[in-house]
Amino acid sequence: MIFTVWVWLVSLSEIKNTALFLVLFCSFLSEIREGDDDRQVVAEIMARSFIPTQITTVSWEGFHFAGHEIRITEAKDCYGAVVWPSALVLCYFLETHAKQYNMVDKNVIEIGAGTGLVSIVASLLGARVTATDLPELLGNLQYNISRNTKMKCKHLPQVKELSWGVALDRDFPRSATNFDYILAADVVYAHPFLEELLLTFDHLCRESTIILWAMRFRLEKENRFVDRFKELFDLEELSSFPSLNIKLYKAMKKNRRSA
Repeated sequence: MIFTVWVWLVSLSEIKNTALFLVLFCSFLSEIREGDDDRQVVAEIMARSFIPTQITTVSWEGFHFAGHEIRITEAKDCYGAVVWPSALVLCYFLETHAKQYNMVDKNVIEIGAGTGLVSIVASLLGARVTATDLPELLGNLQYNISRNTKMKCKHLPQVKELSWGVALDRDFPRSATNFDYILAADVVYAHPFLEELLLTFDHLCRESTIILWAMRFRLEKENRFVDRFKELFDLEELSSFPSLNIKLYKAMKKNRRSA
């Protein structure tokens, strides 16, 4: 921590103002507490996953969310079919903030659903979910969603193709599209479709739509996307996990009409 190092490099003789010293020292203690809180919450989140103790014909990874054991089959040869930490962060948030962000009977779409874990958790929490991704990922996505939601959910989740920025008016016409929530986990990384992603967010959003978006920061490209995103949306940071380089955001469209 740069601030921590700086505090201890400044000698006490140079800090003549006692009040200033107390402010600096309290800030230092706050950093320590925040670091401890981060590690504690991250440990709780990661503890929700487990590896099966028995070898099976189909490999899978297990997770505990929303009172259920969830079994996810991954495809190691494809980025979009792997459970990334951002998905666990978003699932944990949905479960632990179920009263504040009530999913029951809400229309929810997940973009870049990948393995389907976030969509599964939202479905188990009572949402009407549409899980979307590229056509080559839909088979594994459908398999995971079906095996983990059948006879367990109030509303049967739907799986639908969505290539960002492509045929949005045809496949998701504004007149028939009204989502309460858009969920997204780790959809921003080193790919060439960031403008199309922004266009997709904008197309799917209504004035009352809430975006819940978990993102891992890796490169400067992520920061530039956040800046572009804030041109269209009011962005609020809900949680930060420095040890994972992940932030969780809430967003809504700018220039909404007053209630």
